[in-house]
Amino acid sequence: MVARQITSPFVRFLVSGGVNTLGTYLLYLALLQVLPYWQSYAIAFVSGIALAYVLNRFFVFGAPRSEKKAAMLPLVYLAQYLLGALIVYLWVDVLHLPAAMAPLASILITIPLTFAASRWLFR
Repeated sequence: MVARQITSPFVRFLVSGGVNTLGTYLLYLALLQVLPYWQSYAIAFVSGIALAYVLNRFFVFGAPRSEKKAAMLPLVYLAQYLLGALIVYLWVDVLHLPAAMAPLASILITIPLTFAASRWLFR
């Protein structure tokens, strides 16, 4: 199994995030062919949370099934979004740094925190 070949849970988390991002983006593009962008985005986003649960449960942490954990995972991603939005705001409006770099700063800070929250949730 691939998960066993990658010993670091954090690396598995990064791989699963890449797979999730690619999958939900492709879903978004497919949905754009039949739905407005805002509906496509909403469906892809919710699908991404569901996919994150499956990938985190099986591939990253190898956790048993839990409806409670499945219900709590969207809160982890809501917190990631809110913290990311705050970082982007601080980067651009407070620190007056380039807006093009703001999402990268957000990712660098939120990914380890999201990993920690997910690991806590799945253990």
